[in-house]
Amino acid sequence: MSQVHSTPRQSVFSTPAEVAADPRGFLQSLFHSAVDAVRAGRNIGAFLPPPPKGRTLVIGAGKGAAAMAAAVEQRWEGELSGLVVTRYGHGADCRRIEVIEAGHPVPDSAGRDAAHRILAMVRDLSEDDLVLCLISGGGSSLLALPAAGISLAQKQAVSKALLASGATIFEMNCVRKHLSAVKGGRLALACAPAQVVTLLISDIPGDDPAVIASGPTLTDATTRAEALEILQRYGIAIPDNVAAHLASPACETPKPGDPRFARNTHHVMATAQDALEAAAASVRAAGLTAHILSDRIEGEARDIGAMHAAIARQVIARDQPFAAPCVVISGGETTVTVRGKGRGGRNAEFLLSLAHALEGAPRVYALACDTDGIDGSEDNAGAVLAPDSVARAAALGISSRRSLDNNDGYGFFSALGDLVVTGPTRTNVNDFRALLIL
Repeated sequence: MSQVHSTPRQSVFSTPAEVAADPRGFLQSLFHSAVDAVRAGRNIGAFLPPPPKGRTLVIGAGKGAAAMAAAVEQRWEGELSGLVVTRYGHGADCRRIEVIEAGHPVPDSAGRDAAHRILAMVRDLSEDDLVLCLISGGGSSLLALPAAGISLAQKQAVSKALLASGATIFEMNCVRKHLSAVKGGRLALACAPAQVVTLLISDIPGDDPAVIASGPTLTDATTRAEALEILQRYGIAIPDNVAAHLASPACETPKPGDPRFARNTHHVMATAQDALEAAAASVRAAGLTAHILSDRIEGEARDIGAMHAAIARQVIARDQPFAAPCVVISGGETTVTVRGKGRGGRNAEFLLSLAHALEGAPRVYALACDTDGIDGSEDNAGAVLAPDSVARAAALGISSRRSLDNNDGYGFFSALGDLVVTGPTRTNVNDFRALLIL
């Protein structure tokens, strides 16, 4: 069965009647507006520093790193070289900056080797040199160089366990920083005495730059004791050598106020709030009211889905807290504790939970997609939901409850032809959710 295409059938909606005639196309147009607002090259020129006396070296990691590098090349006057690492399939056409593709969300040898090469590049720089570091979401796994004495296989095992545990991005990145040779500010120390300017696209609720991609060029307020506590809390077993590493003061990251970072600067160029505001503007242009719940919603995807269902039901029944017709928009990063053997990322799980909780309630349509174009490790950005989705699935012998229990949001929406497939967007500000209540 065909899936929802990346380009909406109608790109401009100017009246509520047009929205009601094509609610799915409207929701998809909102997603496109959101992604367009945070594309890597949209405003990078405003954040570029002046050329230095010495060399300019570009390094970076993330799902948007290659697109950011291409944008720098287009705008930079003068000498330029470097290397960035991005996820497989997220590359861009660069002439002076090398692009390496590597594994995500679990690190692989390509990411490890790229990190080795970046460290070699930043050696022997002078104080007249500039390192321009391009960071976006996904960099934690893409720039993966384990600390001395820890193998890549051990780092991969910890990453897989954290991804399946339901740990938050803050918790995962705390652990990642303390098991890494480059994260948590260590890459910036390797660049000294050159100045480091870091440009970031935020995929972190709250936009803390030190958490984005585990902050390879920024100081870190978390501690090795916190990393150990997180692993223990989620019941993640670690080998003796990893435990010994975390017990050693030598694994601690540089802390805020460290004078070695005094010359360095950073700028967050694009955020989830930027994407939500762009979508809200498109809603208002269509003659509807837009309500942004939050740009930093976290928690289990199925719980957030149930919460959104409760809001939609209240709107339908009582015109509270908002009056229909309206669109409720939210962002952030949910998590999925994997219990079943199905397929699907957190956005599909959110929608499946929403569908089950709504029980076919009329007038409610929804879209949930990851702004990087990939929901988890699947080939879709997310999916769309309609009032008849559960009934259509039931007619095919598919239960929303059983699919949710099996973490099979991908299978559920694929059978309906309601996956949203965009391909990589080469940016990333995490989840985008929109509920259209007519």
